[in-house]
Amino acid sequence: MDSDIDTNVAPSGAGCAECDRQAGFWVHLRRCAACGHVGCCDTSPGQHATAHFRETGHRLVQSFEPGEDWFWDYVDETMFTGPELADPTSHPADQPSPGPRGRVPLNWRELIHT
Repeated sequence: MDSDIDTNVAPSGAGCAECDRQAGFWVHLRRCAACGHVGCCDTSPGQHATAHFRETGHRLVQSFEPGEDWFWDYVDETMFTGPELADPTSHPADQPSPGPRGRVPLNWRELIHT
């Protein structure tokens, strides 16, 4: 499993790469531990972090939320503690969750997966 974590790769951006391209929104963010791709969580409408796992086989993600450092293994469906990844380790603290600011619809709770 250690080969699935690259501690030197930077995150792909401050938000979900696919949501940014589609002008969508996310609830929380996850960062691929192998390549740095930042995608949205399964509560988010796009569920792009899981889609990235399915497309690439990159099984490990870390929370990309301020103050959180847990990892998730999509294959084993387990949470674990891992090494510190390259900075930044979260989206900017002034970016709200859900986010990003200005793209979250007023009825966002009706659009999420629970």
